[in-house]
Amino acid sequence: MSSSITAAELMILSAIVRLDENAYGVPIVKELERHGRRIGVATVYVALGRLESKGMVTSETGDSTPERGGRAKRYFNVTDKGIREIRAMQRTLDQLWHGVPRLQRGTR
Repeated sequence: MSSSITAAELMILSAIVRLDENAYGVPIVKELERHGRRIGVATVYVALGRLESKGMVTSETGDSTPERGGRAKRYFNVTDKGIREIRAMQRTLDQLWHGVPRLQRGTR
């Protein structure tokens, strides 16, 4: 059974998969913006916390860097459970769109 995630969480999971080993706050935000979605970094981190508590992402703290005032980056990785959720959401959306002429034509 699917564990129900928000559209923003789905987009964030997808961005993490795309970014692979470079998935931390700012690049996640930039990846979403690159695809037409503006979500603030604070909102991304709140969603990442929810996704981590649901077991869909794991995080790891990198080395501190002088560019960040000595703070470390927190890198995120999508778990197998997160990948299954992405696929389940894709199947659900495909099923909902199938047979709806207005959505298939791309109008409005």
